[in-house]
Order: sequence, then C-alpha cells, then structure tokens
Amino acid sequence: MNKKTSIFNNALIWFGAGLSIAEIITGTYFAPLGFAKGLLAIFLGHLIGCTLLFFAGYIGGISNKSAMETTKYSFGQWGSKFFALLNVCQLVGWTGIMIYDGSLAVNQIFDFGKWIWCLLIGALIILWIFIGITNLGKLNVITMSLLFVLTLVLCKIIFLGEKTSPVLEEAMSFGAAVELAVAMPLSWLPLISDYTKDSEKPFKATLVSSLVYGLVSCWMYIIGMGAAIFTGQSDIALIAVKSGLGIAGLVIIVLSTVTTTFLDAYSAGISFKTIFEKVSDKWTAIITAILGTVAAILFNMDNITGFLYYIGSVFAPMIAILIADFFLVKKDSSENKLDIAKILIWLLGFIIYRILMHFDFILGCTILDMAITFAITALYGKIKK
Repeated sequence: MNKKTSIFNNALIWFGAGLSIAEIITGTYFAPLGFAKGLLAIFLGHLIGCTLLFFAGYIGGISNKSAMETTKYSFGQWGSKFFALLNVCQLVGWTGIMIYDGSLAVNQIFDFGKWIWCLLIGALIILWIFIGITNLGKLNVITMSLLFVLTLVLCKIIFLGEKTSPVLEEAMSFGAAVELAVAMPLSWLPLISDYTKDSEKPFKATLVSSLVYGLVSCWMYIIGMGAAIFTGQSDIALIAVKSGLGIAGLVIIVLSTVTTTFLDAYSAGISFKTIFEKVSDKWTAIITAILGTVAAILFNMDNITGFLYYIGSVFAPMIAILIADFFLVKKDSSENKLDIAKILIWLLGFIIYRILMHFDFILGCTILDMAITFAITALYGKIKK
C-alpha cells in the first residue's frame, strides 16, 4: 500500500515545480507588452491553466489512479498506453530542456563548461529519485526555504536595483501571451495525478497543489518579465553575475532545476508503468534523467515555445474529454481495450488546436479548443445514451 502524502507535502512538491529557470526565461518573452499588460496576461493564463490542472489532479485524487491510469476511463486500456507513451516522450524532452537551461545559466556564473554542469545537475536529479518523493521530508523543507529566500533576493535586485533602458523585441499579441502563460501549467496536466493519487484529502491536496503552483509560476514569470523590463537583460544568470550573487545564484539555479526536473523524471517512470506494468518506475525515472542529460549536452534547446504548443495540442483535448466523461457523461471505458470514438474526438481536438494556433484569440486557443472538445464529448455521450 502506498504511503499517503499530506497536504503540506503536496504544497512543497508543487512549490518546487513552480521554481524553474524555464519559467523565468519564458517570462522574459512578455516584456514587450509592458509590465501592466504582461502581468494581466500572466495572471489570466495561469487562472485558465491552473483551473484545468485542478480538475486533472482531482480526478486522480478521488480515483487513486496515476495521471495516465485515469485516461483509461475515457480511452480504454490501449488508449491509455498511447497517451502514456506520448507523455514519456514529452517528459524526456522536458528533462533535457530543464537541464539544458540550468546548465547554460549556471555556466554564466562559473564557466567550467556546459557539459560539466549538465552532468552535475543530472547526478543531483538521480539522487533525488533515489531518495524518493515520500522520503524527501526535511530535505525538501530546507531546499524550498533556501530557494524562497534566494528568489526574494533576486526580486530585490530586479525590482529595487538600478534601472536601465530595456531592449524590447517585437511585441506578441495579448492572446499569444495568454496562451504562453496557459502553456506552462498545461504541461503539468499529464503529471499532477501522479502526486494527488496518494493524498490523504484529495480535494484539499489538489486545490493547494494548483494554487501553490499557480502563484509560484506567476512569480517566476514576473521575475523574468521584470528582469527584461527593468534591467534591460533577459539572461537571468547575467543578472546574478552583475549583482554579485555568485554562489547564491548558483544555488538558486541548480536547486530550482533539480526540484522541478525531478518531477518530470519521476512521472516518466510512473507513466511507463502504464505501458509495461512489470518495469521499475524508479529505474525508468533514472533512465529518463540520463537521456535528458545526454540530450542537454548534445542538442540546442534555446526556444521551447513550439514544444509547449505541442504539449497543449496533445494534452488539452485529452483532458477535456476526460473531464467531460468523468464529471458529466459518467461513462467508464476502463475495461475496454480501446474506445475508438474517443480517440477520434481527441484527434479532432488535436487538429482544431493546431488550426486555432494560426488565429489570435484574446484568451488564447487552449480554452477554446477544450470547450469545443468538451462539447463534442458531451454531445456524443448524450447521443449514445
């Protein structure tokens, strides 16, 4: 029997998930909108994304199933394996991106070579995996407390330090900015149930997880946007160097990378068990960390916006179907091999998302695509009844 996780532990897990160099970097893209408009886009996007994150996590919490196991409810056993495979692929990608961003940033502070920092960060992620999600305890509390203090220092440097003229690129539309803010919490949709399924109080744990992640993620976006607007510098590592943070900057970057990327690797192990039940989730997570480290060393991963939109197009319609089935239609396909109709609805939702990406909607394309997919699923369920 799995050890139950407390609400506090869930809050710590998602506090660590939100503290991310990738989110700070993404926040710098909002600078051309200006602070007020960029702030509104960040909050609106996270409100949409974290609401969806809550529903996804709550399904896992009340059913005691991992994220990919919950998809059996709508898509059947083979359908669940299909989404689990897609999830493992995106988690390997995320692991590589996080290690890549972390190593580039920390190498600006201490130039020992990017590949050395990739190896060090990868090794620390593997150490976290060996310790395990339920055994981190005091280590997690100490780590999060340290990160909290150091990010406050970073905020002081950015918002209360010397102001310079920002170098602004061409402004994205407000709708595109909202979509970019939705994309980050959306990337956690296929993972959150892996951590809420063992919670003592599913509703409270899921609500706290979503709120904590949303607030911390907004904070990271604002740090990135503020850095680009008020210091004229979008490279957070250079800000740390210029401000004399030194070792403290190193700690922020390395620990925030490890605490976030650990969740990606850990969930890859859980998702892979949905495909092959007999494999070890811990060793699969370690292999994911190794693959991510190798990818970070070998490949250029400077622009992740296309990757974020890929995640949205795959998992937004998937979760829309699952929410409609679980809370409205109430039809369980878990015992079926494959629900072909739901796979076709998902494929339609995927295509609609890719089409909507070419148009500018004030709230982005995710919420519109999910509303359409939800409506089609509900209509199909009503007709079938």
